[in-house]
Amino acid sequence: MNKVNNDKFMILNVISSKTINTQRDLVRETGFSLGKINKLLVELKKDGFIEKDMNLTIKAKKYYEKERTQRAIILAAGYGMRMVPINTEEPKGLLKINKEPLIERLIKQLHEVGIKEIYVVVGFMKEHYEYLIDRYSVKLIINPRYEDYKNMYSLFLAKEYLLNSYIVPCDVWFKENPFSSVEADSYYLFSNEKVRNSKWKVQPRGRVKKVSSGTLGDRMVGLAFIDREVGETFKRLLNKAIKDSYIFHNFWEEILEQNKKFILKGKLISSDDFKEINSYEELRDLDFNSSHLQSDSIKIIENILKTDLNGINNIKVLKKGMTNRSFFFEHNNDKYIMRIPGKGTDELINRRDEFETYEAIKDLEWTENILYLNPNNGYKLSKFIKNAKNCNPNDLQQVAKCMDLLRKFHSSNIKVNHCFNLYKQINFYEDLRNGQSAYRDYNTVKKRVFKLRPFIEKNVKKKVLCHIDANPDNFIFSKNHLYLIDWEYAGMQDPDIDIAMFAIYAMYDQQKIDKLIQLYYHNQCDSLTKQKIYAYIAACGLLWSNWCEYKQSLGLDFGAYSIAQYRYAKEYSKKVLNYLGE
Repeated sequence: MNKVNNDKFMILNVISSKTINTQRDLVRETGFSLGKINKLLVELKKDGFIEKDMNLTIKAKKYYEKERTQRAIILAAGYGMRMVPINTEEPKGLLKINKEPLIERLIKQLHEVGIKEIYVVVGFMKEHYEYLIDRYSVKLIINPRYEDYKNMYSLFLAKEYLLNSYIVPCDVWFKENPFSSVEADSYYLFSNEKVRNSKWKVQPRGRVKKVSSGTLGDRMVGLAFIDREVGETFKRLLNKAIKDSYIFHNFWEEILEQNKKFILKGKLISSDDFKEINSYEELRDLDFNSSHLQSDSIKIIENILKTDLNGINNIKVLKKGMTNRSFFFEHNNDKYIMRIPGKGTDELINRRDEFETYEAIKDLEWTENILYLNPNNGYKLSKFIKNAKNCNPNDLQQVAKCMDLLRKFHSSNIKVNHCFNLYKQINFYEDLRNGQSAYRDYNTVKKRVFKLRPFIEKNVKKKVLCHIDANPDNFIFSKNHLYLIDWEYAGMQDPDIDIAMFAIYAMYDQQKIDKLIQLYYHNQCDSLTKQKIYAYIAACGLLWSNWCEYKQSLGLDFGAYSIAQYRYAKEYSKKVLNYLGE
């Protein structure tokens, strides 16, 4: 049996759910003209769906139950990187517009058309969505890979519920209800706004055509309706991804292009009828009074820069660092960076020590310009360094300049009241990871590294303020100026530790390490000092290996970096012990 069109199904829906005595009752409920009602009733009677007294036939009731829209899948697992700083407190789906969470508005709109079977795929801050189970009887599907994959994986997890289902993004606000109790065909929703990042354009009668290169396409909204036939196709395509997990690195819309064609019809909505909330500024433009706009970091910016919400523009998330999340923004043609401490940071860094360090170095011309630093929670506001690029550890000219800056800093003999106790920190990070190491010979390697401690301590010539986190990425070139930034691990220590740290961050082999040492010492490094730096490489490797294992327990993975650090501990402890004849 062919599907009835939407108009006919609306008549069936009204008769099924309302008390209808006359044709004028149908006019009132549907908004159709009396003439259109008469025509539709004639056709429905001919189809065998309506009896003379306007009751539904058994055939109509069966058809209605089979063809009505049955369920919805709401995709709400993503991190929402562009929502910094808001997403440090709430996931995107729970942002409030006019005091109503986005996802609750969507659920209520689905309920209005009789859709009560709703699946919400969650990941980032998944616990925040738990209350929806009790309030709206939704079912949560947990996506444990939301950091690794895009939302194609979320759809894969929900593939058993695709038939007669809406696919709905959690971050879209619709002025009017976009859902219906019945849909004539599968479709994907586009906006009439022309954008560069869409290669599709909706043609008359819903055909979707690929635009030529360089041409603007219709904005993709993210909402779709999937009927039974298309749902089965989707399930087959998603099951293929098990054999090719690269597919999961795409947004789910990639599945809509098969053999260079868009497999669904397109449906257009006016750009005025919906808002996609992808950034702080989009939320501000839609609801200036939203409580989410007043996060702690925004309040700091307003107070320090003497501005308000309108003065904070062009917010962009910066690449996630190993310890922190940061975002860039502009104010009055100047650029700034706001640091928000990352997951587990409170366990790793003493913010009062960091504050003391920045106070000690604030007059140095080659550190970042700090406008605000909170010693309690680690929030930091700094001026953005213009025309900046990180040190390239494979460019020896750049590395030589970095080593000269380190020498200059170490020679300044700046002192603070806290030290960086390397071996104490190794044990501290080991305790934090709370369990056996993933490395089978960890205890053996640790014994070797700790056997180096007397040798190191015997040969420390002086202790000064050291950076400790002397990562090539923390050396910033800007025109003819070189900066050393991010001093959160700094403390009193042997200057040679900074050379070792630079080497292991850059993942240098021994030849490059030896070259680095001579660059710092201007070819005047003696054999004993070189072996001491090797010993630091072993100890620092074990330190950061434990740090990586702790971070992995929090769900963060640093790939090849973590194994490289353990290898430094393993190999360089052997080298030094051999040198010492042990």
